[in-house]
Amino acid sequence: MLLKSQHLLYVLPLLLVCTATEFTCAAPDVSRPNVILIMSDDQGTGDYGFQGNELIRTPNIDAMHSRSGFLSNFYVSPVCAPTRASLMTGRYNYRTRCIDTYVGRSMMDPDEVTLAESLQQAGYRTGIYGKWHLGDNYPLRAMDQGFQDSLVHRGGGIGQPSDPIGAEGKYTDPTLFKNGDEVKKQGYCTDIFFDAAMEFIGDSVESGDNFFTYIATNAPHGPFDDVPQQLYEEYRKVDFSPIMIGNFRPDRLKQESDKLARIAAMVTNIDQNVGRLFDKLVELDILENTIVIYLNDNGPNTMRYVGNMRGMKTGVDDGGIRSPLLFHWPAKVSANKTVTKLCAHIDVAPTILDACDVTVPAEQHLDGRSFLPMLTGEDSDWPTRQVVFQSHRGDQPQLFNHFAIHEEPWKLVHPSGFGNEKLKGQPKLQLYDLSKDPRQNNDLADQQPDVVQRLSAGYEAWFKDVSSTRPDNYAPPRIVIGTEDELTTVLTRQDWRHLRGRPWAQDSAGFWLLEALDDAAYEVEVLFASPPPMGTATITAGKATTQLDIPAGKQLGNIAQLKIPAGKVRLDVEVNFDGKTQGPHQVILKRK
Repeated sequence: MLLKSQHLLYVLPLLLVCTATEFTCAAPDVSRPNVILIMSDDQGTGDYGFQGNELIRTPNIDAMHSRSGFLSNFYVSPVCAPTRASLMTGRYNYRTRCIDTYVGRSMMDPDEVTLAESLQQAGYRTGIYGKWHLGDNYPLRAMDQGFQDSLVHRGGGIGQPSDPIGAEGKYTDPTLFKNGDEVKKQGYCTDIFFDAAMEFIGDSVESGDNFFTYIATNAPHGPFDDVPQQLYEEYRKVDFSPIMIGNFRPDRLKQESDKLARIAAMVTNIDQNVGRLFDKLVELDILENTIVIYLNDNGPNTMRYVGNMRGMKTGVDDGGIRSPLLFHWPAKVSANKTVTKLCAHIDVAPTILDACDVTVPAEQHLDGRSFLPMLTGEDSDWPTRQVVFQSHRGDQPQLFNHFAIHEEPWKLVHPSGFGNEKLKGQPKLQLYDLSKDPRQNNDLADQQPDVVQRLSAGYEAWFKDVSSTRPDNYAPPRIVIGTEDELTTVLTRQDWRHLRGRPWAQDSAGFWLLEALDDAAYEVEVLFASPPPMGTATITAGKATTQLDIPAGKQLGNIAQLKIPAGKVRLDVEVNFDGKTQGPHQVILKRK
């Protein structure tokens, strides 16, 4: 059964909760801190003023940097869902079954213990606002994984096939999900997420509870057609060519410049909300003992300025996997405290749990470690270690494909390309001394064969270790249907197992891996993204099957009845339109 193992849950004694007044006393507060974790989506390591970008305005985050501890050598995964799995668990994503960004491979195994679960068990109120991207159905949702309050979009972003029908791509006035219920909101998505987070924070302070607030914006991820309009009009006048990488024809240059204006508008809008958030913390008198962390989830979503590095999102070169990490905690961390040691996404959860005095059971097996002692000055001893980053498309990672292993100052890398899983044999690896060559211009592999051999062996040992976390380590999680937690299950192409065609193309096909706890009758609704021609849908779950006539032009309300047997089942819905078959856009299962 997929439900979380109870032996991993634990309760710690609650420490004394301070009032808001106590946060303003002269001496630093010694009780547990509140925690706010902010992560933007596709904002690259160079999209900040304090990182040297003179065109994209981030004055509030720059000010936060001046008051914060700063991890200047911090790494994330090349793409978003893997980073989120590591961030929430303190473990490499290859241990969590979350190994890609779509077609059922961005779902995280529900037995993983999340940061939210650990903090909730320790007495914190927990809330998430924005992008979860680790599963849209029970028992994979944020609300099933430790978050008591959630306002999120489905899938990997607004504007994807997981959007509710009719709400596709709307960053302004989006349709979101509040604790599992579909809600129509007014305003721009980033503003909405920060508003909800600040309401949650205010309610927590009023009730005297410590809180953990996770704000994960979907901006500046595409689509780029719906952005803060006033900021966009300002940025349209900016010449972005100094931070654009590559040679462009005049027409393409115009398109790329317009795209950057839209991205910059979204980034500055995030920055404005960060300023509002800090104002709220001051208003509530909780600034001193509230940890605020800011980072991005991967490299930038275009080839643009990444400082003295190379690369972008999906790449394992440093520009694709570097992020600044700001750690604002006035009670314990001095302003302008810079940590240059190698740290990564797997270290964030251990650090937060350390700061909150939450003990992690040994059987939870974290890959990361707390970097808090380096920020507080209590202990600057940080061992030289090897940290690995790898990303791929599909069900199974391939040894030596699209990976990088870091051991200060070395980087051993094979940037073969995200989605290029055709490697045969051991490739020619590249070796760089990042302390002297951060742009990775001077490959030292031939000059340093001993280093290559040591790091290569370390990578192989890592690959074997993470791949053997479970007997069926890379099998995708299943969606559990028909429970009281989710009587109506919406299945989308985000989580289907793709069969043929381009995964999200209208004429593609796929199926869903489900688990039913008992035999039950279901109402099955078949939905289409646009008015379909006349056709016939064949619906199969295990040995149960039925057919459904699809009238021409009927997107919604195509309903059949099916009894789904208990156990692990595969749900296929194949629609025949004049001899050509395809999958539906979405399927809704409603237990009767």
